[in-house]
Amino acid sequence: MTRGQLSLDCLDEPLQATTFVVVDLETTGGASGADSITEIGAVKVRAGEVLGEFATLVDPGVPISPFVSVLTGITDRMVATAPSLDAVLPSFLEFAAGAVLVAHNAPFDIGFLKAACARQERRWPNPAVLDTALLARRVLTRDEVPNCKLSTLAAFFRSSTAPNHRALADARATVDVLHALMGRLGNLGVHSLPELRAFTSQVTDAQRRKRHLADPLPHAPGVYLFNDAAGQPLYVGTSKDLRSRVRQYFVASETRSRMGEMVGLAESVESIVCAHPLEAQIRELRLITSLKPRYNRRSKHSDRTIWLKLTREPFPRLSVVHQAKPDGAQYFGPLRSTRQAEQLRDAIHDAVQLRQCTDRLAPGRPVRHACALAGIGKCSAPCEDRVSPEDYARLVDTVVQAWRADVSVLIEPLRRRLAALSADQRYEEAAAVRDRIATLVRSCARMQALVSLTRIAELVAAAPDGEGGWELVVIRHGRLVGAEVAPRGVPPMPIVATLLESAEIVDQTSPSATLATVATVEETELLLRWLNQPGIRLVSASHPWSSPAAGAARLRSWLVSADGARRQAQPFADRRRLPVLHQPNRAVAGSRISA
Repeated sequence: MTRGQLSLDCLDEPLQATTFVVVDLETTGGASGADSITEIGAVKVRAGEVLGEFATLVDPGVPISPFVSVLTGITDRMVATAPSLDAVLPSFLEFAAGAVLVAHNAPFDIGFLKAACARQERRWPNPAVLDTALLARRVLTRDEVPNCKLSTLAAFFRSSTAPNHRALADARATVDVLHALMGRLGNLGVHSLPELRAFTSQVTDAQRRKRHLADPLPHAPGVYLFNDAAGQPLYVGTSKDLRSRVRQYFVASETRSRMGEMVGLAESVESIVCAHPLEAQIRELRLITSLKPRYNRRSKHSDRTIWLKLTREPFPRLSVVHQAKPDGAQYFGPLRSTRQAEQLRDAIHDAVQLRQCTDRLAPGRPVRHACALAGIGKCSAPCEDRVSPEDYARLVDTVVQAWRADVSVLIEPLRRRLAALSADQRYEEAAAVRDRIATLVRSCARMQALVSLTRIAELVAAAPDGEGGWELVVIRHGRLVGAEVAPRGVPPMPIVATLLESAEIVDQTSPSATLATVATVEETELLLRWLNQPGIRLVSASHPWSSPAAGAARLRSWLVSADGARRQAQPFADRRRLPVLHQPNRAVAGSRISA
């Protein structure tokens, strides 16, 4: 019988009854992204008994360096007739299904296996993982072993197999090390996987004693709030399982020093149960915005927005502002930063001859001589009365129409300039124009997507909950106003009718209601991402949900090519994601481990 997927957080069976698959890999080098697997060895054990072994050479598809061949004894000739990783990986995953994966220096081996699954577009089963190197650092002292290398540990525990940089031999040696370490753990009161995970975590005894704060919380999706002794919020988070997530703060290793400090100050934990994860994420955003807990960095200022404003005067100009007011002016946004707003303003000035000065101008009343911008064709010079209000208004309408519908009226002049600069081999200037086009397209696409949702008075949508039921939401003008779940076998439409009756009322009839006041931009964008997921069903809508046919979204493929060109222009830029590796200090067995 196939065992279900294991989890270190919820598995309470004793270690003696747990099935482990101890795995070791040999590779062509040391980086999972650039090198390949040459050999896989694994041993399946339970209760000290070997249940099976898995061993095979793998054709890496690339030459093996002489250094690696000398180290491992694996040569190109040995792997020439070996199966490819595409053929081997499914067999190994079947062999390891339902077991806890064990490896010495697990991030290395598991990293290669994850990368292999990604290349084959195969879902990584996400098993529980145990690292014997980390476990040895917790159990053994420096007086016993000088380091925690596999060869050192195998010699110390008198393993029946000496590691020799061959996968199966190293896996067998790791099995002996694992059993020896578990013998030590039994004397320390560690008898189950959750206790083992708590033991290997770098948390203080004081933090562990606060585990009872998670006991009253339910196993349900929602929002949790850590409070200090005075009842003030310290941190707000969300989870699909409130009790399990909060418990991790007290028993799991926390690499973020701020979180360790927060847990030390916490005296109580509150929870808000939500219908489904989307409602929990929305409530988290709103709570962080309103409470501004000191240990939350993200979304604290989601109510802060940047806008590009067309001033309301006879000859409007573009101005970067922090608030969209009900003053009858045209606003573009919201934008992510002042820098983005300034880039967008520069892109529009490149395409349209709007004035850039701050003078107060009136038709038929010249105020001064035109500046240099008029001389180079960047301004229509209303300061010298060179342009009539009607002609200038057509320039302004061009900008407004680009914001609302067809961005090509602004893009085409910039594209012509980009082509001319490239033809003249003025590549740096061409790159600057290209980046301005990209900023314009991204900004317009974002605004048009937000507007398309916020103009809908009421939208009802549903998503499969993965258990045969439906997650239901009601959205009004880009704000979540109702959420519920229709379980499997229960007709959803009566629940939808009840949800509509009880949903929050959003007043959008007031002229002061704008995108910035009905809902935060971050909330509306979160709803957009949820609505664009595969499997979402639109139940009803008061207004068709649509985007402009000639809108900026149709130029996303151009953005991809522009991003590719930017990367090629910087071939030596380091774009690797730097992983956060936690390597705790060796500690004496049974001693207190400081955070």
